[in-house]
Amino acid sequence: MNLAPSALASSDLVDKVPLDVEKVRKDFPILTRKVHGKPLVYFDTAASAQRPLAVIEAIDSFYRQHNANVHRGVHLLSQEATDLYEAARRSLTGFINAASEREVIFTRGTTESINLVAQSFLRPTVGPGDEILITHMEHHSNIVPWQILCEQTGASLKVAPINQRGELELDALEGMLSEKVKLLGIVHVSNALGTVNPIAKVVRMAKRFDIPVLVDGAQAMPHQQVDVQALGCDFYCLSGHKMYGPTGIGALWAREQILENMPPWQGGGEMISKVTFEKTVFNELPAKFEAGTPNIAGAVGLGAAVEYLLGLGMEAISAHESQVLSSATEKLSAIDGLRIIGTAQHKAGVISFTLDDIHPHDLGTVIDHYGVALRTGHHCAMPVMQFFKVAATARASFGLYNTLEEVDIFIDALQQSREMFS
Repeated sequence: MNLAPSALASSDLVDKVPLDVEKVRKDFPILTRKVHGKPLVYFDTAASAQRPLAVIEAIDSFYRQHNANVHRGVHLLSQEATDLYEAARRSLTGFINAASEREVIFTRGTTESINLVAQSFLRPTVGPGDEILITHMEHHSNIVPWQILCEQTGASLKVAPINQRGELELDALEGMLSEKVKLLGIVHVSNALGTVNPIAKVVRMAKRFDIPVLVDGAQAMPHQQVDVQALGCDFYCLSGHKMYGPTGIGALWAREQILENMPPWQGGGEMISKVTFEKTVFNELPAKFEAGTPNIAGAVGLGAAVEYLLGLGMEAISAHESQVLSSATEKLSAIDGLRIIGTAQHKAGVISFTLDDIHPHDLGTVIDHYGVALRTGHHCAMPVMQFFKVAATARASFGLYNTLEEVDIFIDALQQSREMFS
């Protein structure tokens, strides 16, 4: 088994831009608390990352000093709120290397972003005989919207296979591409397996048939530098709470020309330029897709999260997390009866596993009493569980604040939990 996933690991990066993890941990107030009398070991970042003080304070400052609606007022508070909201958009635009701020649409998160594309971009143009292609490792958020769309339009949903390591079968996927495929939806980093997909390569395959590509980037954003222009995709979806920002906020990035040609998904205030009872003229991008009062504080917090990540450096974060992942993988692999689900060569900071015949829910409940927070269940990826013939897994997922010492605590807690069951 490859214990040092090469997509994110690099000793050179550690030498050049080391992450001072002990200093970083002081930025996260929640890491000082105890759980059942034990120091918190938070290994559930793939579900939702913790928030640094910079994000907490940005949201607090907004509500204490600048709270007002955006884009609609001439008074000072409204102008300040608008400036903060649009500054967050600028930060995110630069972070993902979008060509323009007009290409960044604030949404509630990855799920809403995918639904927006399904209903606004694809639904008006597909019908019986058309195909939508996804992969077997997708999160439910990149499955269910396409199933709904197929029911609405008569299009067919096709699924590209994965292998026993949890890697995409690229040859099989390439063989499924044709003029019938009207969109390829693919996850950048699997939340259940940790697999890092070769997005740029897949996009090149799809473009031979002029197939638009949507990328679920929720799990990639906190682990690695994302450059949407370099990837070559047409849509990229992300969630703030995965990248140390607030819940209920995220974004859809899409090419400006595509967005210009898409009809609005929701109607209401802000997304209009002029309204009469006879006709509505829609607003320009990005407002056309941001109907109603947005999650202003969430956007401000997301902007603060972006600036926080930039301050640490994504290369330093990637290198540090790779060390933690490698250590945890090596030590888990040495435990008899433990099976790691997902052993791809290129992985991010996620390890799903089963242990003997202990149900993951029972294991998670017991190990919580040692202060270790794991995720257990199907991880909103039931088809992945079905492929590996397991009902559920326990999942340890790592963030920039986790340490090698916490890995040791986790392994010790796991061994003690196992003894309790045996």
